[in-house]
Amino acid sequence: MRRADVYKRLGKICMALPEVEMKPFGGHTVPCWRVRDKIFCGTGQTTRPRMNVKGAPGAQQALVASDPERFFVPAYTGPKGWIGVWLDRDPDWDEIAELVEESYRLVAPKRLAAQLDAS
Repeated sequence: MRRADVYKRLGKICMALPEVEMKPFGGHTVPCWRVRDKIFCGTGQTTRPRMNVKGAPGAQQALVASDPERFFVPAYTGPKGWIGVWLDRDPDWDEIAELVEESYRLVAPKRLAAQLDAS
């Protein structure tokens, strides 16, 4: 799957959540999704398509230990528990959607996160 197609599919997952907007970070041109101007899913300018999402305490360590070929500790946000995921090796899109939703829940206001449970 081409990089553009991967990010398009990731974008559909992100944009299905309440009040999400795609807005690049800083001067970069790569996609970044936000809720109320807080980033919950970002991509990077690397040769491989990837995403970074916020993780619950302990999730980053567990995922990286379970599959270091797929998960990694991202630069800058890694020390804060964010999870890096390579998207170029036939990603499990259901798992990607779960990680994106969890990140959204951790970043979004409680009222918005509660809308996910109501639907």
